[in-house]
Amino acid sequence: MTKLKGFFSRQMLIVTAFGFSSGLPLALVFGTLSLWLKDYHIAYRTIGAFSLLRLPYSFKWLWAPVVETVKVPWLYKLGRRRSWALLAQGGLLLSIAGISWLTPKGHILYMAAAAFAISFFSATQDIVLDAFRVELFSQDTEKEVDGATVYVLGYRLGNIMSSAGAIGLAAAVSWNTVYFINALFVLIGMAAVLMAKEPKERAAEKKAAKRSVLEYALKEPFLRFMERPYWLAALALVFFYRLSDAYFAPMAYPFYSVIGFSKGEIAYISKLYGMAATIAGGLLGGYVLSRIGLLKGLLLFSVVQGLTTALYIPLYYAGHSILWLIFTISLENLSSGMATTAIIAFMSILCNKGYTATQYALLSSMPGFARDVFAATSGRVLELTSWPVFFSISALLTLPGVFLCVFLYKKRPNYLLEA
Repeated sequence: MTKLKGFFSRQMLIVTAFGFSSGLPLALVFGTLSLWLKDYHIAYRTIGAFSLLRLPYSFKWLWAPVVETVKVPWLYKLGRRRSWALLAQGGLLLSIAGISWLTPKGHILYMAAAAFAISFFSATQDIVLDAFRVELFSQDTEKEVDGATVYVLGYRLGNIMSSAGAIGLAAAVSWNTVYFINALFVLIGMAAVLMAKEPKERAAEKKAAKRSVLEYALKEPFLRFMERPYWLAALALVFFYRLSDAYFAPMAYPFYSVIGFSKGEIAYISKLYGMAATIAGGLLGGYVLSRIGLLKGLLLFSVVQGLTTALYIPLYYAGHSILWLIFTISLENLSSGMATTAIIAFMSILCNKGYTATQYALLSSMPGFARDVFAATSGRVLELTSWPVFFSISALLTLPGVFLCVFLYKKRPNYLLEA
């Protein structure tokens, strides 16, 4: 009971709101945007190429040192983390509102620019909120997995709001209205930032003012990270762990549409069953990790991801089958929730608390690079093959992650055995 009560503490609720704010923008430049483009008969190759507009997520570590060290004029009196968070969220609010005034027909380049702006400000927000979250638990590392669990819960709620919720709303109103409403949800994250207690600066951070930005915020974080045993394998695991899900995700909503599902059906099933499965997956993932440990959990969830991705193949042959769609979306979201909890906990543990923003930005950019660069080829691969072959390729992309999990499990580095 005490454990359950802890999930409803002020700190955990703020972290949940952080997750919501981080999860909200992604679908707006990912699956939801793909369906909007498909409604205007934009080619699959173009829809796939739009993945490249999310590259700021993959390279956010490049400006993480700026976020780590530079003071935001006027806003800095609110605190280092809070000032940068509010600046990023302000830009996010304006860029989402901006794309809500455009349409794919005749404005495709402007939409691309707006999507890039959403990605940039969203990635910047992630740099700050990820560091903020990790630092909130800097004095109580036992709560880091719990923090990752509620963060994933919030992230999934935000993502569902801008995906299933947005698609369901699009069945009744225009896409432009849908995006404008989602822009207003950014205010939730801004409120959470204002309510959060600014983390105290560490001694290393106070000394940063006397050193160059490159030395403190770029060179040292990389050198400290490389002191971890098997750091290269850990970095590769972060990259490959969610690759399967990342590859088929841009084509998921277009796929549902192709086999005959309406926006209302997609939204209803994704929202009702998908949301329930996602929340259950995140919570179940946290519970399983607490019982069997992070190493075993990473391996188990990696295998499950591949199996659930393969479920899209029988869904293709089943066609417009509500039961098959419910079954597929529920299991896929369940496994996705568990895997996301595990990889976020893994990345949090890898971070050296003195260099949180840069190290976590580097780690979290790895799945983003897999999602954005590799996924850009998904539309072209689909055009050259077929839906069953495409989903088979996506499922097989789990294998590198499985092998790396086995490798780390056998090596059992101390920093993972403690988790």
